Amino acid sequence: MSLTDKAIDQIRELVRTGALPPGSKLPPEPDLAAQLGLSRNLAREAVKALAVARVLEVRRGDGTYVTSLHPSLLLEGLGGAVELLQSDSAALQDLMEVRRLLEPVATALAAARISDDQLAEVKSHLDAMRETHDNVELLNSHDAAFHRAVVAATGNETLLTLLESVSGRTLRARIWRGLVDDQAAGRTLAEHEAIYAALATRDCALSQAAALLHVSNTEQALKEHLRSNQPLSFPSPTQK
Repeated sequence: MSLTDKAIDQIRELVRTGALPPGSKLPPEPDLAAQLGLSRNLAREAVKALAVARVLEVRRGDGTYVTSLHPSLLLEGLGGAVELLQSDSAALQDLMEVRRLLEPVATALAAARISDDQLAEVKSHLDAMRETHDNVELLNSHDAAFHRAVVAATGNETLLTLLESVSGRTLRARIWRGLVDDQAAGRTLAEHEAIYAALATRDCALSQAAALLHVSNTEQALKEHLRSNQPLSFPSPTQK
């Protein structure tokens, strides 16, 4: 481990233990370096690295603060990494596999926790999917919103951020570009209706099964499309 890595760990430990809680201001650089037994250069490099990781925020002319440490902030970089991975077919399949591992379990958890208002939001996105089934881009948008609303109902912000990163709108768009045919919209709508119906009864096992069927079918269709070596591109406006 490099000296810089050790310096990063020291500051991170202060944050982890609550010695530097969210929103707190770090001591001036000379004081921080002295407190940790570091050179000013090492302290500066550690602060820069933690700022890139969104643990710290450097406010010019004011000082350096610990961020909110909210999962959506700290895991923000994951979404950027996923964007880069999506240009690779093997990585795209890996991401679908991760989605298959996480999303059905998240849907089961949502069934146990979802409120009436949250269920109504899920239904609103399902209704929008029905109305836009002949528009690929709008269908993709409401598809992503449907699943986001489901996972949000778990109340688990970390789980929501992780799934948004690996299966958000951009990834779903990549999939839809390759899968849309005369039957795809009807199939996916039926699968989403099954998920909603299971959530409405608060049946965790049925919700998990419905979500697993949906993700597995999408994953299999994507694999078949990738094996065909056809590019993932939007169909013409006349296609559905």
